[in-house]
Amino acid sequence: MIAKFDSWLLKKIYQALGKPPYLISLWGDIQIGPSHAKAIAHVHIKQRRTLLRICINPELYFGEAYSKGDLTLTGDLVKLLEHTYRGIASSKRNWLQKLIVTWQARPCNNSITGSKKHIHQHYDLGNDFYRLWLDDKMLYTCAYYPTPESELSHAQTEKMHHVARKLQLKPGDNVVEAGCGWGSLALHMAKHYGVTVKAYNISHQQILHAREQAKLQGLDDKVEFIEDDYRNIKGQHDVFVSVGMLEHVGVNNFRELGDVIARCLKPDGRGLIHSIGRNQPVRMNAWIERHIFPGAYPPTIREAMEIFEPNNFSVIDVENIRLHYALTLLHWLEKYEQNTDQVEAMFDEQFVRAWRLYLAGSIASFSVGALQLFQIVFSPGRSNNISWTREHIYSSLEKTDEASWKNVM
Repeated sequence: MIAKFDSWLLKKIYQALGKPPYLISLWGDIQIGPSHAKAIAHVHIKQRRTLLRICINPELYFGEAYSKGDLTLTGDLVKLLEHTYRGIASSKRNWLQKLIVTWQARPCNNSITGSKKHIHQHYDLGNDFYRLWLDDKMLYTCAYYPTPESELSHAQTEKMHHVARKLQLKPGDNVVEAGCGWGSLALHMAKHYGVTVKAYNISHQQILHAREQAKLQGLDDKVEFIEDDYRNIKGQHDVFVSVGMLEHVGVNNFRELGDVIARCLKPDGRGLIHSIGRNQPVRMNAWIERHIFPGAYPPTIREAMEIFEPNNFSVIDVENIRLHYALTLLHWLEKYEQNTDQVEAMFDEQFVRAWRLYLAGSIASFSVGALQLFQIVFSPGRSNNISWTREHIYSSLEKTDEASWKNVM
């Protein structure tokens, strides 16, 4: 009788997922899916408790079960997750499931204290960990690939040039960066475009690395790395830029961020925000929120307008490069898999599985369109210091180097 119930429940799950092309099996001999020859992957659930929890909230308990080893995944993990996400998106949940999923995905508070705690949990895992799978410049944001065949390091350099060109940086500009990561963009802008930068970040480990790099590159007189919250930005600047921070701000704080930008940006200044986003407002996956990225929320364009509208900022340009992020993540995952022995030595096997799932799941999310990557260029509403065309973004400036920027500006 119990076996019949298990089989019935498995069938319901498989149908709710849209009959994906992978096998799902339970303890014993119960399984469902295409033949082994046609299956792209295999999910094996080891116990009834795990099955029931996944039925209640797959977005939370699937990730927990995989991380803990209560289920195993073999085959093409990214393709498996792509089919899973499409199936979940198209399935109809009853009111109780919707209530549970919404309640368990409640975002954490991004106050100054809360933000510090959240950033510490993710970004202060240790520079040695991130060095294993990021590029040589330690960029942990979406790269920009001139062609799909480009290498990761080249694409990350192109991303920094792409951002700088959109901002139309010129020698002597004073730039403020909110959320500077390990400092590569700030150093790049100073080195290649002749600007000075004040870069804010609340990750202690990242700030230490950034300051060290500034000294090594002889740019510590051009770039100041400040260990502080973006809400405490001071002074007036020609340019505001933020790459990969907005996801950690929280919608409730968008107006405050807009006020900060309005306070620190000169009347004829320019700004750019680069952020993960969505087409529709959806809370962050509960497993990601709980175990990987506490306090994270990718906003829609409409939600992001809470930054711009109250302060009369004009949105000049919006670009969506989500497929570039899928490719960036694919390169990260490939490098991560090459170094899992070292990751396990730093942490444990559960951590290895959790971050594998996080990276693979992120690839799938961008591939199926569940996540977007927006770059928004803006300026004060009264400013006419804006480009006439978009030619400057796609000019030959990607070949700009330290010796030649004076000739091209």
